[in-house]
Amino acid sequence: MDNRFFAIGTLSLLTLACASDPIIDTKGVNMAQYQQDLNECQAYAQQVNVGTKAASGAAAGAVVGAVIGAAVGNSNTAGRAAGAGATAGAAKGTGRAMHERERVTRNCLRNRGYAVLN
Repeated sequence: MDNRFFAIGTLSLLTLACASDPIIDTKGVNMAQYQQDLNECQAYAQQVNVGTKAASGAAAGAVVGAVIGAAVGNSNTAGRAAGAGATAGAAKGTGRAMHERERVTRNCLRNRGYAVLN
């Protein structure tokens, strides 16, 4: 059981490390103002709850894994498959949440008049 939570945490941190700042066209941009706007937009993006999305992904993955494990094996197989499904589901949920945070940040910057390139 502890190994699953360790794996979920590790995958979540790896996903967080992959997050990137938006790339903007800086021609004619006041960089001090941009940095302030970026910080404000990132604060809005923090409203996306990564933990909730990871937990719901883990729950869904555990259910799917348990069903598949039970179908192809016994209760022991179902338990292992549920653990694997929970880990994969948590990673997927975390990835989706981080992608949503990046999208919120980019949309916020676009709405403030920046040309976001990525």
